[in-house]
Amino acid sequence: MTSALRVLHCPTNVGDHPQGLARAERELGLQSRLVSFKEHAFGYPIDEVLWPAGIGQLRREFRRWQLLRRALREFDVIHFNFGSTIMPQRFSANHTALTSRPRLLQWFYRSYAAAFEFRDLDWLKRAGVATVMCYQGDDARQGDYCREHFELSIADEVDADYYIPADDRLKRERIARMAGVVDRVYSLNPDLLHVLPENAQFLPYASVDPDDWQPPEMKPGERDRPLVIHAPTHRGAKGTRFVVEAVNRLQQQGIEFEFVLVEGMSHAEARVVYEKADVLIDQLLAGWYGGLAVELMALGKPVIAYIRPEDLKFLPPGMHADLPITQATPTTIEEVLRHVLTDDRQLLASTGAQCRQFVERWHNPRTIAQRVRDDYEQIVRKIRGE
Repeated sequence: MTSALRVLHCPTNVGDHPQGLARAERELGLQSRLVSFKEHAFGYPIDEVLWPAGIGQLRREFRRWQLLRRALREFDVIHFNFGSTIMPQRFSANHTALTSRPRLLQWFYRSYAAAFEFRDLDWLKRAGVATVMCYQGDDARQGDYCREHFELSIADEVDADYYIPADDRLKRERIARMAGVVDRVYSLNPDLLHVLPENAQFLPYASVDPDDWQPPEMKPGERDRPLVIHAPTHRGAKGTRFVVEAVNRLQQQGIEFEFVLVEGMSHAEARVVYEKADVLIDQLLAGWYGGLAVELMALGKPVIAYIRPEDLKFLPPGMHADLPITQATPTTIEEVLRHVLTDDRQLLASTGAQCRQFVERWHNPRTIAQRVRDDYEQIVRKIRGE
């Protein structure tokens, strides 16, 4: 490449992965920028927020089209995330994003979204702009598929309206539409690769810079009463009730430890708790660990989570062998946590060190950005006929 590629990440900052990747790409010399429609709920910093708080709907849509104009003229690569593009996205008729609005506005938005959904992909392709899509979770995960194919999944525990048939169908339609247009498809969760195109690739989270998340001086297991934490963004999806029930039973049995449910905090406030923790219980249903687990592993903390065996085939060689996650399911979490806090307590520090090494090897944003940069360059050269 004769000049640095100009990369636009948009339209959201789910889990801080898009911002972390954009930041690492800039360190490699790319002109990368994240534009998110909205501020992040946990206060993650964002390069540019398109819709600041208080802006009206008409101004939002005007700024949406302004962003598309910039994408067509000012960038070489558009890296979409969370299964979304710049254009509005359809919702099923009973989706909560619509039912909270007046009926006339619901009708108008459905018509507007149906007319323009994914049209920007065609326009960008005609303009010679490379497009990449990254799926991150429920943008692709389908309740009917999970219930049919997985012994254990989020769909088994959440309310009936969390995954509805109409939304599952829309997700399949969107994935099929994407597959024929975008130049590369990534997934941050291996279970999504069961329902994404065959050429989709697993990509580790790039949300945590190990340089910014150094282990604190006190190592896990050194305090008299170990601190166990669990931080759900959605209690049903995370399997929180199983965690709380296991914790209550263990405390009733006289096992001494502290437990903190981290909720309703900014990211900065939550980090103070993370640094004091001895063990994180992450998600028990998804089949993979979340971005939170990467933060705790970077701090040198052991992590308990459910890892679905049939998803491991999608990992790059070596990642499965290095995986330091302590495996647990809703039915085994009590026994696993008891073992960690009693028989294995002396191993907390060494397990935490393994977790730190795992993050340094597999979740370093610069390493991930180098791989993605190589993909960008390959795609752009092909588009330009170089």
